[in-house]
Amino acid sequence: MSANQPATPPSGGLVRLRLDVSYDGTDFAGWAPQTGQRTVAGLIDEALTTVFRTPVVVRAAGRTDAGVHATGQVAHVDVPDGALFHAYPRTTRPAEPEFLPLVRRLGRLLPADVRIRNITRAPAGFDARFSALRRHYTYRLGTAPYGVEPQSARFVTPWPRPLDVEAMNAASSALVGLHDFAAFCRHREGATTIRHLQRLEWTRAGDLVSAHVSADAFCWSMVRSLVGALIAVGEHRRDPGWCAGLLGATQRSSEFAAAPPQGLTLVGVDYPPDDELAARTLVTRDLRII
Repeated sequence: MSANQPATPPSGGLVRLRLDVSYDGTDFAGWAPQTGQRTVAGLIDEALTTVFRTPVVVRAAGRTDAGVHATGQVAHVDVPDGALFHAYPRTTRPAEPEFLPLVRRLGRLLPADVRIRNITRAPAGFDARFSALRRHYTYRLGTAPYGVEPQSARFVTPWPRPLDVEAMNAASSALVGLHDFAAFCRHREGATTIRHLQRLEWTRAGDLVSAHVSADAFCWSMVRSLVGALIAVGEHRRDPGWCAGLLGATQRSSEFAAAPPQGLTLVGVDYPPDDELAARTLVTRDLRII
């Protein structure tokens, strides 16, 4: 091992690594491993297990659904310190980041629709899921009469009808804040539907209409459900005040359909300063109430 590679303690413990991940979700059955299904985490687990020669399991900031993409997914993996040397080449380049050779190697092991863009040692207290302050998503709709340009077709949902972005923004503003979003979430046993929605804003650039959505966390199918409801407003099938009225529901509303997955991308995850990571994890794990 060269001098620019920190030694790991001979304690038989674990070293936590942070992974920055991108993927085209079109051909995946989602992030989380599923028996007999092609998943993002499943492929990363296989690749890292091959490298470290011991089973490892990757954990993510957000478990995206089938067909959903990411340019800013964050994950972590715990590697036995005795296996970490497998990440290093026999010879290294001077001043090269510690895990750049591993990033290159994973670029060869993984298929073209998933990339590990960066790997670093995680600071103390870091947990990709529970340390996160907020997640950022973008949903894109293409309203051109001919559909979506072929180069963007896997990442933009074609929408054949006009959308009133001003009405959609008016409806969105009433949803921002700490609310019970049960009307916009698929049921998951034991999971809370209380979320702090911090941004929900629509923009238009020519024929591209985009939703920018940020929250401390999202429940199952929440972003696509919000988009689906707001599309009904944008088409003038519902008035802008209708969405806020759904916040009083106790279960998923049947008054609208969730938007298709292809237009949705996880674009970023925010974390607090290193010395606040452990405290953030405790807050996140606490059961939320309004």
